[in-house]
Amino acid sequence: MATERYNPRASEPKWQKAWDAKKLFEADNNDPRPKYYVLEMFPYPSGRIHIGHTRNYTMGDVVARYKRAKGFNVLHPMGWDAFGMPAENAAMQNKVHPKDWTYQNIAAMREQLKVMGLSLDWAREFATCDVDYYHRQQMLFLDFVEKGLVTRKSSKVNWDPEDMTVLANEQVIDGRGWRSGALVEQRELTQWFFKITDYAQDLLDSLEGLDEWPEKVKLMQANWIGRSEGLLIRWPLVTPATGKVIDGQDELEVYTTRPDTIFGASFMAVAADHPLARKAAEDNPALAKFIDEVHHMGTSVAALETAEKKGFDTGIRVVHPFDEAWTLPVYVANFVLMEYGTGAIFGCPSGDQRDLDFANRYGLPVIPVVMPEGENQGNFQIIDEAYVGDGVMINSRFLDGMKPDQAFDEVAKLLEQKTIGNRPMAERKVNFRLRDWGISRQRYWGCPIPMIHCEDCGVVPVPKADLPVRLPDDIEFDRPGNPLDRHPTWRHVKCPQCSKDARRETDTMDTFVDSSWYFARFTAPWANDPTDPKAATEWLPVDQYIGGIEHAILHLLYSRFFTRAMRETGHVDLAEPFRGLFTQGMVVHETYRVGSGSNSRWLAPSEVRLEDIDGKRRAIEIATGEQAVIGPLEKMSKSKKNTVSPEEITDGYGADTARWFMLSDSPPERDVEWTDEGAAGAHRFIQRIWRLVSTAAESLAGIRPAAAKEGEAGTVSKAAHKALKSVGEDIEKLAFNRAIARIYELANALTTPLNEAAEGKADPALKAACRQAVDILVHLIAPVMPHLAEECWQTLGGTDLVAERPWPVYDPSLVVDSEIVLPVQVNGKKRGDLTIARDADQGAVEKAVLALDFVQKALEGKAPRKVIIVPQRIVNVVA
Repeated sequence: MATERYNPRASEPKWQKAWDAKKLFEADNNDPRPKYYVLEMFPYPSGRIHIGHTRNYTMGDVVARYKRAKGFNVLHPMGWDAFGMPAENAAMQNKVHPKDWTYQNIAAMREQLKVMGLSLDWAREFATCDVDYYHRQQMLFLDFVEKGLVTRKSSKVNWDPEDMTVLANEQVIDGRGWRSGALVEQRELTQWFFKITDYAQDLLDSLEGLDEWPEKVKLMQANWIGRSEGLLIRWPLVTPATGKVIDGQDELEVYTTRPDTIFGASFMAVAADHPLARKAAEDNPALAKFIDEVHHMGTSVAALETAEKKGFDTGIRVVHPFDEAWTLPVYVANFVLMEYGTGAIFGCPSGDQRDLDFANRYGLPVIPVVMPEGENQGNFQIIDEAYVGDGVMINSRFLDGMKPDQAFDEVAKLLEQKTIGNRPMAERKVNFRLRDWGISRQRYWGCPIPMIHCEDCGVVPVPKADLPVRLPDDIEFDRPGNPLDRHPTWRHVKCPQCSKDARRETDTMDTFVDSSWYFARFTAPWANDPTDPKAATEWLPVDQYIGGIEHAILHLLYSRFFTRAMRETGHVDLAEPFRGLFTQGMVVHETYRVGSGSNSRWLAPSEVRLEDIDGKRRAIEIATGEQAVIGPLEKMSKSKKNTVSPEEITDGYGADTARWFMLSDSPPERDVEWTDEGAAGAHRFIQRIWRLVSTAAESLAGIRPAAAKEGEAGTVSKAAHKALKSVGEDIEKLAFNRAIARIYELANALTTPLNEAAEGKADPALKAACRQAVDILVHLIAPVMPHLAEECWQTLGGTDLVAERPWPVYDPSLVVDSEIVLPVQVNGKKRGDLTIARDADQGAVEKAVLALDFVQKALEGKAPRKVIIVPQRIVNVVA
């Protein structure tokens, strides 16, 4: 009989309302079942989401739905990472208040996510710009202050003189502000810091226990923390005029991880902000100008690595620790940061590429000191490529012939015995690349820092009873800078200690603070304190966290710090926030561009028509007929307009199509290319499933599901139970594409028997097996295509919701094949296969192998010399 096509536009809203009516996805903190907390990194409410954003939410939703069916009390919440600069930029450009812009975007994006059929607990929703949320964040800040985890100190920052704000390193492009285009200045500002360095060793050591994290992420964090063991060496300074060692404590401290290369040193380099550089610049205008130029560079490591290496000879020299007659020049260099080590290095050009480039630029000596073992020293030289490998020491006097690690220890031992200014000339040190987390931002749209500045009492915390410190609504964005600094009343306040006039802190917190503890707030978002310790203990850690690898360092590292700090302040009782971490690939799409140069325009996929002319693809702008340049596959981004909105898919094909396609085409850790053809293919499969189920539904009505082990019915049952076992295992491993492949296989296996059932050609055993198999199929598609599953279940006569049903249990006896296929070799070369009973003994296997035509042909009527049987693996006949 004819079957109507599945209509997602009618079906999907219906089932979403049914789920909401029963509040199926609202987690109960008092539920006695085992808990499972799945969380996707919450989004920034930028305005609209595109289909790429929904991939990680769909992955989390598949896990959440599966775990609910497996009997877990699942927490799967959603919120909004809502503070930040884009809202202020929108306020300046569009004359709209950041709050209004943000909440309008949240409303729009919430509806977009709801259309996707995500099983989210919307009852726990919050935005980080909600007063209720940042009130509790201010409470945490004060608790951290009490525990000594917050400090205030001077720090170098990137300052945009036009926008009058601090820029993150990533916002400095070629020395200019990303928005204003102004030359960036490096300024010393007094900033608030979280003392993450107090936990550096713990954060590093604990990575080993994160068994369910990607190794790549753990390596990235370990490198960012950057633990190194080295030597702090004090080099005596020499006066340029007399060449004599300066009396007293005048020395240059250098931290190095390679003291073994000390005889390859040819220069010293200090940061532009090093006290020695500042002192030398007092009487040297040219040096002062050079330092000013350095101050207009970005402060990030990446900026330093890509910048041309430049230096300025101060005229000051240092004495080599092992040779008083040997002095080295001291340069101010643009690649040395004051924040790392001591702000000074010794340059060994032969063993470091950066030092070699610098030495070649300024004509400094290059002395090879480490040579590969077995190399001829007479032929070994360094010209334009430093040698950074292991080997043996050369040109290093008493170190010659040693391995570098032996030389390290020897240099350390000798310099620890020497003194300079009544101190050892050297001492072993452990250093970390990690620096304290500067959280001060000179912006309005962020969490106010709850501190007050009093001329008499100093910096005083706002009493908790006076929290929250609310952002004022009556602000103006008529000129650059922080509106809080120029607010007529907000910043003026009485000191809590002496009651004299004082002023509020006008810096707001880095938005990474907001996202560093939101996962804990979700466990009890109604609590008066930042967390309900009982709820936090029951729900945390997050069992499965899902998000992009771009957050591998900052967000994930800050969250690990925050959890430790919250443990110290009594808000949680664990150190690690996320048990399992999965970093999904991106959804990518080709780009389209018309015009050239400043007149070029990006086009959205919906604005072009794709044609195939003589095997060549062309993109034509629909509005103008102009041919567009087809660009490479790139991450979906608003700037290049290569995005597809969820509505473009859901309005035509439905949410289940988008969900299915995003997970079916590639392993979840890899990028997936969004194509119209792929979406259409996913929709065709949905229609196929619907036809299979709806066509057979009438003939299977009233049939009691039952498995079979023999005949065609047995084949159906085995296919269903094998798929049931495999799909569950694949979802547990987050191998969604493999799970989907198993469902395709099951659909193929059921096509003929279900058609037979629909045509009345199935016997009772086959009907019962088909009924059970189709029930299993409906449950298997439910995590990925939940709306279709509900529609199919209703068609089959189900009176409850698949979303509240338990996951089926497979029969172990049906997932073990009674037969196996053994590869058969003759003289080590495969000639064919043997299908035989799994429990056949070796005698039966040998007899069956020798009876095979291809074996008899190879033996040419002769008896084999030997038959080697590896049980249930392979057979080799030796002729």
